[in-house]
Amino acid sequence: MTESAALEAASSFEDLDLSREILQAVTELGYTTPTPIQKQAIPLVLSGRDLLAQAQTGTGKTAAFALPLLQRIQPHANTSTSPARHPVRALVLAPTRELAIQVHDSVVAYSRYLPLRSTVVYGGVGMDTQEAALRNGVEILVATPGRLLDHAGNKTLQLNQVQFLVLDEADRMLDMGFLPDLKRILALLPKQRQTLLFSATFSDEITRLAQNYLSNPLKVEVARRNTAAETVEQVVHKVREDDKLDALLDVVRARGLPQALVFTRTKISADKLGRRLQRRGVDVAVIHGDKAQVDRITALDGFKQGRVKLLVATDIAARGLDIAELPCVINFELPYSPEDYVHRIGRTGRAGASGLAISLVSPEEEKLLAGVERFINRSLTVSPLPRPEPPPRASVPQEAQTLSGPVRQRLAPRQVCALLLPPVQRKDSAGES
Repeated sequence: MTESAALEAASSFEDLDLSREILQAVTELGYTTPTPIQKQAIPLVLSGRDLLAQAQTGTGKTAAFALPLLQRIQPHANTSTSPARHPVRALVLAPTRELAIQVHDSVVAYSRYLPLRSTVVYGGVGMDTQEAALRNGVEILVATPGRLLDHAGNKTLQLNQVQFLVLDEADRMLDMGFLPDLKRILALLPKQRQTLLFSATFSDEITRLAQNYLSNPLKVEVARRNTAAETVEQVVHKVREDDKLDALLDVVRARGLPQALVFTRTKISADKLGRRLQRRGVDVAVIHGDKAQVDRITALDGFKQGRVKLLVATDIAARGLDIAELPCVINFELPYSPEDYVHRIGRTGRAGASGLAISLVSPEEEKLLAGVERFINRSLTVSPLPRPEPPPRASVPQEAQTLSGPVRQRLAPRQVCALLLPPVQRKDSAGES
């Protein structure tokens, strides 16, 4: 598009007309050069246009909408203690708890030098703390749709002054059946508002949603439609279903992977794989929709801090996870939807870094693999399963190596063992070596 292409000339955040306070926060976070989606989207959002934006995960979408929203809300910033002075002006909807938390963390980081209030509300936890934050007043609210409607129904939330609405990961919200909730929420908002719809993929349903609820939106498409991240090496290993566990462990050992995010199709499969890995002595954690929120946060924190080697997850639970420098994603089971494959491998190779995506494909999954290849318009590399190097053999003492067969036969078994094994240090009666 000519208009957005002309805006892509920005080579630094200073070129994007952001305030001194926002630039200071961005600089301290280590941001230097805007990503393509940020170069295109930020000026358009600042100009007040509705936006339909497509970009692969890991390309900086959160900053692409959060920074210009903070810029536009900044004139309303104040230090008053009155909740009435802090109405909800920007509403960001996300499909999962994890993504909502991450978006809010980013908003807090970007607004550290602005007297603006923000909070996040999501299901799976008590409402009391969330209600207290809402009653105190917040300008920026990040929420999952169901919990937002809970608060609206309890009259702890007013949305009549919302000026900006963001639908993040809109395609996932539709996949998860949130369309009825979205329509109820949209009915609560002022008709005069700026609406931004961000998605990794466009579908006919997304297009209809944009036509019905966005006003003459500009369309920004950074990545080619339905393409997987180009910085990710994608490898397929074909194995029997019964051999997948051994294949998974062989891949991790042979490639020397410090960590990996492992995907399954169902919650039952995730739990089963987690138990099998634990029995093999692997440091593993499992996250899916049935896990309590505190357990999901604990598992994710353990993975980010390196205590967990393999994090097993379903698509819904892992959507929006932002794990810095994640070296590898492993598809233990291919997803039924090719779009989910794109989202999965987008967890690695983020923000221009290189990544690795490995798929363990059984004969029963050949049709799913063909569907993925059609969707991304490329054939995936099929490689032999790597085998880890065998552990080094223990060295044999020289005395034992020189023993001939007849000599060994004349020695008692215990004597042979004494020559083959290293001496054992014993403690004297005083307890010292």
